[in-house]
Amino acid sequence: MTATRRGLLIILSSPSGAGKSTLARRLRDWDPEIEFSISATTRPARPGEEHGREYYFVSEADFKSQVADEGMLEHAHVFGNFYGSPRAPVQTAISQGRDVLFDIDWQGSQQITNSALGAHTLSIFLLPPSIRELRNRLESRGQDDAATIARRMEKSWDEISHWGAYDFVLVNDDLDATEAQLKTIIAATRLRRSQMPGLTEHVRHLQSEFEELS
Repeated sequence: MTATRRGLLIILSSPSGAGKSTLARRLRDWDPEIEFSISATTRPARPGEEHGREYYFVSEADFKSQVADEGMLEHAHVFGNFYGSPRAPVQTAISQGRDVLFDIDWQGSQQITNSALGAHTLSIFLLPPSIRELRNRLESRGQDDAATIARRMEKSWDEISHWGAYDFVLVNDDLDATEAQLKTIIAATRLRRSQMPGLTEHVRHLQSEFEELS
């Protein structure tokens, strides 16, 4: 029996420095058909950015219109600009059996989970092994100054405090082990009954066959 699979909305959240970006890249290497969600934004495109690649660049009026029409799975206002996840391309992807990966915070995760596509979400939160290790990772990256690291650390506890709202929570103390756990979770969730629309028709066929043989 072969059933057509619906795609998943895979939500990956964590405080900055917990390994989310690295693990997201590893998931794409494992299965290149997993797509990164492309957000829409009202901020202007920066040099080198292309519409539909880094972001969908839209006007504020268009963005608000999409929100009003429930065309955004999640959205937020950040530093004077709007950001959000358009529903249409995600709907198309999952209807064709392709998974879409979201790198968003807990607020965006809740919005997507409560959206019309919520039945097809898989939310995973990554915890650091310790707060001290989280700080060490941020400092060792060499990407931020001391003030920025302090802000990231301050925000990290707010993120961590919402861990209980996720389907799965993993402590990322070993990248390879966490990667293996993520693959197992995704592989199993792909077989969830809600992701297998062909099952209903198959059961009907079994019923018809059973009645013919009775």
